[in-house]
Amino acid sequence: MPIAPPLLDFDSVDLSTPLVDREILDRYLEQRGTFSLLDGILHEDPEEKLIVGYKEIRADDWWAPDHIPGRPMFPGVLQIEVAAQVSSYDYAAHRLDGEVPEGIFIGFAGVENVRFRNQVVPDCRLIMATRLVKNSRRMFRYTAQGYVNREVVFQGDIIGVLV
Repeated sequence: MPIAPPLLDFDSVDLSTPLVDREILDRYLEQRGTFSLLDGILHEDPEEKLIVGYKEIRADDWWAPDHIPGRPMFPGVLQIEVAAQVSSYDYAAHRLDGEVPEGIFIGFAGVENVRFRNQVVPDCRLIMATRLVKNSRRMFRYTAQGYVNREVVFQGDIIGVLV
């Protein structure tokens, strides 16, 4: 599977200052503790349906001692989870008018077309860009790309559902 066209033009966006921090993310995302993987949102472009978040990958993260001992690599399944959290935040904040209806949970329904293009090792910043591709009444699909040092390390499609 070839690398998809880039979702993010690094030269046209400012990724230096978070627009949304962990406190605001907690209003929209249910994950807590070790599964609060998304550190912030760096860019939002409603017209392009593009959102960019990030995760600081650190040598002292909870997963690092065990995956892989002596040579830590950020697990691919956690890269998928970061993409899902960026997508879920966007869906909740921008597609549901900023408020998830009472009793509704934004769930993870699937993942397709996933490829890991390179290792993600501490210490680095994983930039995750997602773009809304399809939105129906109860389901949505985003295409996602993860970058480290402007290089694509992950790509895939995230499918979400309102539960």
